[in-house]
Amino acid sequence: MKTLLHRLFNKEKLNYTEAKQTLCNIAQEQYNPAQIAAFLAVFQLRGIELEELKGFRDALLELCIPVDLSDFDCIDVCGTGGDGKNTFNVSTLSAFVIAGAGYKVAKHGNYGVSSVCGSSNVLEYLGYQFTNNSDQLQQQLERANICFLHAPLFHPAMKSVAPIRQQLGVKTFFNMLGPMVNPAQPQRQLVGVFDLKLQRLYNYLYQQGNKQYAIIHALDGYDEVSLTGNFKLVTNEQEQILSPQALNLPQYKAQDLFGGNTIKEAADIFMQVLQGNGTTAQQDVVACNAGIAIQRFEPNLSLIDCIAKAKETLAKGAAYQAFKSLTMKKASIIN
Repeated sequence: MKTLLHRLFNKEKLNYTEAKQTLCNIAQEQYNPAQIAAFLAVFQLRGIELEELKGFRDALLELCIPVDLSDFDCIDVCGTGGDGKNTFNVSTLSAFVIAGAGYKVAKHGNYGVSSVCGSSNVLEYLGYQFTNNSDQLQQQLERANICFLHAPLFHPAMKSVAPIRQQLGVKTFFNMLGPMVNPAQPQRQLVGVFDLKLQRLYNYLYQQGNKQYAIIHALDGYDEVSLTGNFKLVTNEQEQILSPQALNLPQYKAQDLFGGNTIKEAADIFMQVLQGNGTTAQQDVVACNAGIAIQRFEPNLSLIDCIAKAKETLAKGAAYQAFKSLTMKKASIIN
């Protein structure tokens, strides 16, 4: 690792094989925590290149515990995190809206590292039991149209890295990898990224496969459609910059997306939105992100129509019903 760090500090790049092997060595605990922290920091200072990202991705996929959900036509809705915006759990809420609209969702997620509350934090707080049992996950998809893949259960080789990431408390290239290493490898995906360079890298990699994808980045820094300004949308078909107004939606302020200071506060916001009691801004942001995902299933529908479908799903309580079905919660009346 000393030689490798020396090269990296001199701004050398890793080739695909070197990147893949290094991550495998990290998984085998061949390096000490200080060396791993230094390795992670390098890529924050000089950025990551395509072959490095590809090598890291393939190493994690090779090391992960796979799950076979191939009988289902699933989508993943996942952001990289690391935008430092502390928004409410937009992608997780969007996943329940998509499920409520009748589409299958295999959501990949983890505990928050650079935010107060990640998708795993909020679902765990609300009583969801994580599992990597394929039969149980398939049953959840059949029952609720959604299952949740808690990353640490599928990537045990990375357990030694988790405390280092937690102690660093900033985004690392593992944030960049998260959406790429869903162990079910669904063939549809909505992914939010924290900058335009990473959006380009994702597009290069996804163009090499047969995935139906949408990659989003808000130009004011969010890894999701925030409706606080324009955003760039990259899909299999095109790249475009869109405004809230182009989608017949208002433009909101950053404080409208605040996610709370604690996991409890985040969970309270989560349930308010899910039950149809969120603010107009919260409902619109969730519906917009869900609508972009729905269009990956419905390419003949306009984006405005897909967003309208997501809004209706949220308003009639179908997203909340998907949540109750997944978590086996007893029915309750939506206020």
